[in-house]
Formats: sequence, C-alpha cells, structure tokens
Amino acid sequence: MLFGKACRFGGRARYCVVKPLACLFTTSSNMAKSKFEYVRNFETDDTCLRNCYIVVRLDGRNFHKFTEQHKFTKPNDIRALGLMSRSARSVMEELEDIVIAYGQSDEFSFVFKRTSTWFKRRASKLMTHVASQFSSSYVFYWKEFFGEDQPLLYPPSFDGRVVLYPSNRNLKDYLSWRQADCHVNNLYNTVFWTLVQRGGLTTVQAEERLKGTLAADKNEILFSEFNINYNAESPLLKKGTTLIWEKRDETVTKRMKLPNEEEREVAVTRSRRRVQAHHCDVIGEQFWEEHRDILEDDNC
Repeated sequence: MLFGKACRFGGRARYCVVKPLACLFTTSSNMAKSKFEYVRNFETDDTCLRNCYIVVRLDGRNFHKFTEQHKFTKPNDIRALGLMSRSARSVMEELEDIVIAYGQSDEFSFVFKRTSTWFKRRASKLMTHVASQFSSSYVFYWKEFFGEDQPLLYPPSFDGRVVLYPSNRNLKDYLSWRQADCHVNNLYNTVFWTLVQRGGLTTVQAEERLKGTLAADKNEILFSEFNINYNAESPLLKKGTTLIWEKRDETVTKRMKLPNEEEREVAVTRSRRRVQAHHCDVIGEQFWEEHRDILEDDNC
C-alpha cells in the first residue's frame, strides 16, 4: 500500500508518494528464495541416530612420509605424541560435548555424548569441525613441541570417519579395540627398530625376522638379546593417551576489599573442569568404575 502526503518544493505544495518502511528493505530469507534453490534437495541427510554415542576418528594421512620428512624419532617420538594430545585437547575444549578421547600413534578418537545436539547431530558437520580444529591446532602448536630446530615443512592432513555406538558396552569395546591395537603396534615397532638400531639388521631383515612371531616371541627377543623388559616401557607408549574432563581445584590470588579492612591480596580457590590426560588401561573395568560420569546409564 502506498501513502500520500503534501510536500513543499520551492514554495509550492506537491503531492508526494511515500512507500511504507517495510517496502524499503528486503529480508535475507526473501533474498535466499530463487529458482536455483532446488539444488538444496541434492544434499544428503546425514543426521546421526538419536541415543547413540557419536565417535569421530581421525587418522594421519600419509604420515609415514610425514614422519620421515620431519625426522621423527623411531620407534616413538615423544614430541609428536605430545603434539597429538595437545591438538586433541584443543578439540575437546572447543566441543565440550566430547566426553572422552583416545589416541595413539597418528590417530585420535573423539566420543560425543549420546544426547549431544551439536550441529544438529549432522555427521559431516561434526567430522569436518573436529578434523579442521585438530589439523589447525597441530600446526599452531608445532613449535611448542619441536622448537625452531625442526620447522614444519608442509601442512599435515587428517582424514576422518563417523561411527555410531548405541550402548555403553559397544563404546567400551571400541575403545578397548583401539587400545589393544596400540599395544600390538607398539610391541612390534619396539622390537623392529631395536633389531635395526641395536641389532644391525636392515629393515627388510628385521621384517623377515619378525614374520610369524607372537607377542611372547617378541618379548623374548627384547629381553634375551637386548636386555629390554617390555613391561617396564612407558605407559604412554603401551596404553596410549586417554583424555577426559575432570574437576580440579585452582587457587588464584586476587586483590579484594573485605568489610572494615583495607584492600589486600586474597587466595581464592575455585573448582573448574579441565581436560586431563591419562595413560592407563581402559579395557578393564577399573577405569570406568573410577570415572562413572563419562558414560550415560543405559543398563547395557
């Protein structure tokens, strides 16, 4: 609807047409409507099922080459493992619905609580956000762990996948699987590189030597030939890294003015949730008994 009013120009009154205010502006929703909008129908609905834990697992892409180019220490580079954990902590601090994360070697798994509604539970949104936050953190904190002596030669990349687990037992079995994989891989790599670095074998000879051996055989090689007790190895290497939220008391000093007193420094203690790292067994029940708040009760 148009409205008219008398306007005065050069001393003469003229009738002016004035448009209502609403007509002068177009909302973004109206602007979004067009004949091209039908292409949205090609998008796939990737909403994760309700009442399921959402696990996003990242793996380093072509990290064999990456570790060689950046001169990682074999069989384990403590700097690299620390950087992985720091990057994972950055992800958890950004996405607080992640209740637990587990990592080893060049992989990390992030578990969203089953009631999470982050990004409307869209798998693609969750995976890409975790991957991008982790990758950028890996680059950002690189110097903190590797210093100036080993510059980052090119950007690392990580691929991801999303898997749903409907019960507590399924989720615990998944994390147990990843930790068992950590043990198997670390034992093999420890023996392999000991044979190469201390035993004088080539990589081909070491691989041939270990072909068909069991865990007991590998332990025997380490102990009898190199006096290495694998059980005494660092839990970080054998068990991987588990990140969880824990409440910790923090004491800070603040300047405060108390009643009838002059302003002075006072120690204030507050309880805050922090991401804490553990290098412990998650296959047994002790860890879950000590941290009952991680899983939601499902009577499974």
